[in-house]
Amino acid sequence: MSKFTVMGPVDQRAQVNPFAPGYYETDELRGFGFRRVGEGVRVAKNTTIVGLENVTLDDHCRIDGHCTIVATGGTLRLGRYVHVHTSVVIGCRGGVVLDDYSGVSHGCNILSASDDFSGQWMHNGTVPAHLCRPTIEPVWIGRHVAVGAGCTFLPGVTLGDGAAVGAHSLVQTDVPPWVIVAGTPARQVGVRSRRLLALVPREDAAA
Repeated sequence: MSKFTVMGPVDQRAQVNPFAPGYYETDELRGFGFRRVGEGVRVAKNTTIVGLENVTLDDHCRIDGHCTIVATGGTLRLGRYVHVHTSVVIGCRGGVVLDDYSGVSHGCNILSASDDFSGQWMHNGTVPAHLCRPTIEPVWIGRHVAVGAGCTFLPGVTLGDGAAVGAHSLVQTDVPPWVIVAGTPARQVGVRSRRLLALVPREDAAA
């Protein structure tokens, strides 16, 4: 006789998983004070967002759990079908845009402001502002951009449409359209196919 007991299927309807807090969806999100919330938007309930009035969430975008978005001093726009994966940090002081169909993988940092670490000025958010000299510039991530896990984007960078960034890269300069970059600092390692453009719905392709 076997020492193992064969268990029957568990009735999932009778269980609540306390480790899956779920998502807020469009109807709820529209009552929270965002600048705009489109159709089919989902934001994980364990996400931290401050400065809701400066955040635009376009149709069918999604923000997964444990992300931190600070938009008290600048704006954020997530375009249509944008996916922000888990544990992403977005600092919006200089303004941040993730355009349509772009995706940012787990653990990325998108920084539109950065302190001066040269020693000429003080730094960190508790110090009086007149003693600091941060770099504050917008970050623009274009349409169809694919970003691997653990990347960091510094203030002022623009990623052209269709660009791709390998995991754990440091992006401190602009990336041309349809170029693949990787490394610290990021450098071109390839060219990306444009075949995906044929898959875009006609109404979006004309936008």
